[in-house]
Amino acid sequence: MELNLEPLNLPSDQERPSCIIAGPCSAETEEQVMTTARQLAAKGCHMFRAGVWKPRTKPGCFEGNGEKALPWLQEVKRETGMLVATEVATPEHVELCEKYGIDILWVGARTSTNPFAMQALADSLEGFRGPVLVKNPVNPDLELWIGALERLNRAGIKRMGAILRGFSSYDDQIFRNQPMWQIPIELRRRIPNLPIIVDPSHIGGRRDLIAPLSQQAMDLGFDGLLIESHCDPDNAWSDAKQQVTPDVLNYMINTLVVRDEHSNTEGLRQLRSEIDDIDNQLMDLLSKRFRICREIGTFKKEHNMTVLQSKRYNEILEKRGAEAVRCHMDSEFVGHVFELVHEESVRQQLEIVK
Repeated sequence: MELNLEPLNLPSDQERPSCIIAGPCSAETEEQVMTTARQLAAKGCHMFRAGVWKPRTKPGCFEGNGEKALPWLQEVKRETGMLVATEVATPEHVELCEKYGIDILWVGARTSTNPFAMQALADSLEGFRGPVLVKNPVNPDLELWIGALERLNRAGIKRMGAILRGFSSYDDQIFRNQPMWQIPIELRRRIPNLPIIVDPSHIGGRRDLIAPLSQQAMDLGFDGLLIESHCDPDNAWSDAKQQVTPDVLNYMINTLVVRDEHSNTEGLRQLRSEIDDIDNQLMDLLSKRFRICREIGTFKKEHNMTVLQSKRYNEILEKRGAEAVRCHMDSEFVGHVFELVHEESVRQQLEIVK
């Protein structure tokens, strides 16, 4: 898949990840915005974020100051030189951000979930020259995420990136929103030149999880971080638990290990060659297994037997799970693998007996 993209060309320094956007969840007051911005600028931050319109899950919570807060961001830009960023959800938001010279816009998870809202935003963004970042939809739907990006790209937005903020879960988990790393990894595979920024604040939902999630993002080779930072996070008007002070943020960023994706050694090439050989063996074994499954399907057809044999299926899962533990592998992972193998076996046998 190809999108017509141009580099984000966002400012950075050589000692930090290429893209760090930091600032409070919400622009609460002018004093809070300016205090936080000055502290971040003093630590070397180049891009400041603050929510002006806040799409909250339930009514009655602080939903942002709206247009009133945009001059505060203008003042941040004038005084500190930082680029300023905020979330937009409607064409009216876009119009106001252009009026006040907001440099970077992002589309939130609730908006990227709705194709109608995305198309309206895309239409209103025609001619916008700044970067536009798109958060993943609330639910784990990669096609919906890509669709949102495509709508913007067709509207002429070329300086574009994706933000992983995690995916909602119906029950209590360690993370506020599950990162489901396999989804942004697949997005990177499909659109290799699309920058992907990780939002550890919304994924973790707790300030003590921001550092490890940020390091994991760097280990996976993603392109930057969007982190909530507040001058007085304990008294923040929204999402207090997931915000850190500029001092704490600076310490976390300076302790990150940023790895070289393109470094390659002879030893690594040799190990990858061994992996390739093993993968080829696995493919041969799977081919042989499915051939036998088809022979079993023919037997079941000839003897008028049902394709699904629940007792046998349970026996396979139990035995393979026990074997996984003995082989120092995760039994849940192995169980999932054999569930997929069994699903394909049933599909092939159904083709035979019908």
